Amino acid sequence: MATIVLSRARMPTTVEITVTDEYGEPRRQAIAAERALTVYLNRQEIVTLMTLGAEPEALVLGYLRNQGLLTRAEDVEVLQVDWEVEAAAVVTRALPEDLDERLAQRTVTTGCGQGTVFGRLLDATDLNPLPRTPLPQSVLYRLLENLKSFNETYRNAGAVHGCALCRQDRVLGFVEDVGRHNAVDTLAGRQWLAALGEGAAEDAELGEADIFYTTGRLTSEMVLKVAQMGISVLVSRSGMTQKGVELARRFGVLLVARAKGRHFQVVDDLARLHLDAMPAPRPGDRSPRRARGSDE
Repeated sequence: MATIVLSRARMPTTVEITVTDEYGEPRRQAIAAERALTVYLNRQEIVTLMTLGAEPEALVLGYLRNQGLLTRAEDVEVLQVDWEVEAAAVVTRALPEDLDERLAQRTVTTGCGQGTVFGRLLDATDLNPLPRTPLPQSVLYRLLENLKSFNETYRNAGAVHGCALCRQDRVLGFVEDVGRHNAVDTLAGRQWLAALGEGAAEDAELGEADIFYTTGRLTSEMVLKVAQMGISVLVSRSGMTQKGVELARRFGVLLVARAKGRHFQVVDDLARLHLDAMPAPRPGDRSPRRARGSDE
């Protein structure tokens, strides 16, 4: 198995500043860190990412993976992050033959900050078929409950998004960052590092994930990245975009939007949704439904 010369350049996710409250009193307040990290691929500058800095190596690896600039984890020889110069240097054994063409084709996507997708990935049609993972309603509710204990940086400082790789209602890995793009890329990188034996012990099961959760919107690039990771259920507490729905239909990703408490909205492929824990009708529903148990 190929090995990577890997730095471990973790940084604190929050910093403290002095603020003045509504009573005119000064107090210390934790705020989300935001650091610039410029990525160089075989000495070629690729992008500058704004990040908390908690898992920079996984972020860089996942970014290159999700942008189609790397196709195999084994191709990476060196990945070194140096915060003094705010740079990440990646050296590879091989690169896609059409790398220059991919880099020349950049689409600016929607989202917090500004996302980019290289090489016409939005037109991708050659992804491996995704599994038709079923989603029982009861599993979704348990997963949403389990996720409540993971957003530590958000509780302390706000201003971040979170993403999680899950196996049904189990949270296998959770990442927070200043943008959902970074959070999903970091999880993708952690998957690859775990497959190479370079990841943390708790990441050993990340390859078994069958549900992806995000606090951000279900946009085109979020659907595409999750599909590239081989996951066919994408859950968010936020809404969805037209292009996100279009790509979900193309790739077979079950979208679950506005998932909060006992409420959610599912798009298409309803055969995979098992309504085994329907809540009681809400007052004022235009089409009241009586609650049904799992035995109906």
